[in-house]
Amino acid sequence: MDTLLLSRLQFAVTTYFHFLFVPLTLGLSFLVAIFETAHVRTRDEEWRQATKFFGKLFLINFAVGVVTGITLEFQFGTNWSGYAKFVGDIFGSLLAVEATVAFFLESTFVAVWFFGWKKLSPAFHCVTIWIVAAASNLSAFWILVANAWMQHPVGYVLRHGRAELSDFQAIVTQKFAVLEFVHTVGGAWILGGFFVLGISAWHIARESHVGVFTRTFRVGAVWTLVFCIFEMFQGHLNAEILATAQPTKLAAMEAQWETSKDVPMYLVAWPDAEHERNSLQALRIPGLVSFLVHYNPHDQVAGLKDVPRENRPPVLPVFLSFRAMVGLGILLFWISVWAFWKRNSIQDAPRLLRLLPWIIPVPYLVNQLGWTIAEIGRQPWIVYGIMRTENGVSRVDPSQVAVSLGAFVLVYALLGAVDFYLLWSFARKGPLPETSTPHHRHA
Repeated sequence: MDTLLLSRLQFAVTTYFHFLFVPLTLGLSFLVAIFETAHVRTRDEEWRQATKFFGKLFLINFAVGVVTGITLEFQFGTNWSGYAKFVGDIFGSLLAVEATVAFFLESTFVAVWFFGWKKLSPAFHCVTIWIVAAASNLSAFWILVANAWMQHPVGYVLRHGRAELSDFQAIVTQKFAVLEFVHTVGGAWILGGFFVLGISAWHIARESHVGVFTRTFRVGAVWTLVFCIFEMFQGHLNAEILATAQPTKLAAMEAQWETSKDVPMYLVAWPDAEHERNSLQALRIPGLVSFLVHYNPHDQVAGLKDVPRENRPPVLPVFLSFRAMVGLGILLFWISVWAFWKRNSIQDAPRLLRLLPWIIPVPYLVNQLGWTIAEIGRQPWIVYGIMRTENGVSRVDPSQVAVSLGAFVLVYALLGAVDFYLLWSFARKGPLPETSTPHHRHA
């Protein structure tokens, strides 16, 4: 394997692994804040137990997410120096804002929240977890703005072989960036909701801390249904903008080869990139793709044949990832409806209680599929339309990348095993009894 392929594999490994932890941080932080707010308002001991229990799981996840995020960014200088040189003026400014503002705020107040249980007033302690939640999602905003610029570059000029910043506001406020951020955090909030639902259901089924977990189940059920509905509508907007910003990616998602009007959707299909056709098409819904893209079933949709082969993404993985993401997303929606329906009588729903813990991995998979579509669908461009991926890689010996790739796989496998063991272990134990004096200093 050459340097390009090895570098792409290494970046994929580190990105996928890092993104196991980011969505839970984004979603669970707000839910922990809601639990603590309920405790501060009611002074109910079970809400405090819920806050500390899920807060501990949040902290375990947060710690590993920070470590994996740092190693991910190092690769821009080691494996992708051509890219770093080309976009450093733009990408560097966005990452600098993320690190010096959002991440600094997030990490500082995580420490204040963790160590402040017996030192801060209840109200101020509650404020700190809301700051952590807001800062975590703000940090995601700057990262996603940077990624959105790679997907749809704006606010730049090409000068001396580099992309230089010309309009910071255009980069931050462009519609593509806003939609990408909202869609990504929506998926993260759904993941956080199913994480709470699954663990709560596991304990309720075993009649363990039922008072605590019926409370968290009710919150999680409402939260998850709201954001499942939100994500379905918002996800459509993300697909819609691709018709103008990245029509080739949209064509790959739908396996649409010919530019035509009245484009149908086939519920069952199999792309054949070599022969530029679908080898299997069944269950046709007339005009549905045209309608979803343009709100008119008779409008024209661009096809892959309009683009030279060398400028097309790998169609099969993009197509299958999109179908799997949508299918699993619909599944999660109906399960969230079931959980919402049973939220006040969950102890009388044994099948749902048994199902929900097994559902926890599904939103993780859906989030990973979304990133697969976004990143593989952008190929062969590392910056869409202006820099090909092959031109961004560092000129280093393949053996160097192979060694670092192997090291990443081994270290990440160990780190992941430790993290998931800790999450599983502490989640099974449930809230631990307090052995010390009251947790807050009252103002």
